[in-house]
Amino acid sequence: MSKFDEIIKLSGYSRATISRVINHSPHVSDEARAKITDIMRQLNYVPNRNAVSLSTGQTNQIGMVMASTSEIILSFLERFIDIAMDYGFQTIIYTTRDDKESELRAFEDLRSKRVDGLVIITCVNDPKMLKTYCEYGPIVSWQRMGNDEIPSIAMDQGEGYRLALEHLVSRGYTRIANMFGRVDSLNTRSRREAYEDFMSSQGLPVLRDWYHYSVFNVSNGEEMVRRLAAAPEMPQAVLCANDYVAMGMQAEARRQGIDVPRQLAIVGFDDSELARTLGITTIRNPIADQAVHAFYRLWEVLGRELIEPKRLEYELIARETT
Repeated sequence: MSKFDEIIKLSGYSRATISRVINHSPHVSDEARAKITDIMRQLNYVPNRNAVSLSTGQTNQIGMVMASTSEIILSFLERFIDIAMDYGFQTIIYTTRDDKESELRAFEDLRSKRVDGLVIITCVNDPKMLKTYCEYGPIVSWQRMGNDEIPSIAMDQGEGYRLALEHLVSRGYTRIANMFGRVDSLNTRSRREAYEDFMSSQGLPVLRDWYHYSVFNVSNGEEMVRRLAAAPEMPQAVLCANDYVAMGMQAEARRQGIDVPRQLAIVGFDDSELARTLGITTIRNPIADQAVHAFYRLWEVLGRELIEPKRLEYELIARETT
């Protein structure tokens, strides 16, 4: 029996609690900390990375795979890194720039035991192929995968989109444009289906001519307002891929003399800090809580402990733009 396992047996505390004590986490009771520390001293246990790795068979490192960073991704990263540290893990960031070979280096590191597990933020390789690496360690994805190729903690964005539609229609907006992200993504598909199902259920027009794709950022939002303003007819409202698109649309509408929300209502997605500052109606996306869910899925394997996470839901945040 390793010394780490002896500490578990003698203290009566879980592997997670002992890891928190070793890594000086504040999320441990004084009683547990005192008892575990005393047993570590009796066993002459050395709580450093090498000792922990030898006693657990782990590197205590988790890889995070993404094409690039963004404000939204940073919210996920910060919370994941924080909770991973609470459980004694460091994180390695693999930035791939959408290059398949660069992305595979992270998975090869899992195979060679340089990391204990992986979190996929975004990936470009075929998920079915990536799933073959699950035999080397736990993998969880924040990106929606579909067909359960790799376990995903992603929420169905169609649910949040429906909240936005209910809000707009309740305020009398029925001619609604959609600013989508990637045309082939599961999130775009979910949002589009939510729009079409909801509008049809209300007997309202499904305006596919106002579907716009690859609308990701502030400058894209500005350009879309210029295009809408130049058209023969403008929508009454627009649903945006994220808050940054909504910010760009709000700014350009002001420059064009378009009254928001009387002439054009705008709804973002995610509830970023700037959306709160600028008074943009949006859908609150519990990104930080999804990061916690991702770690708990890895911990089921790495810590051999099941932690039931709280239920996550989207929430409409109504502000000045509607």
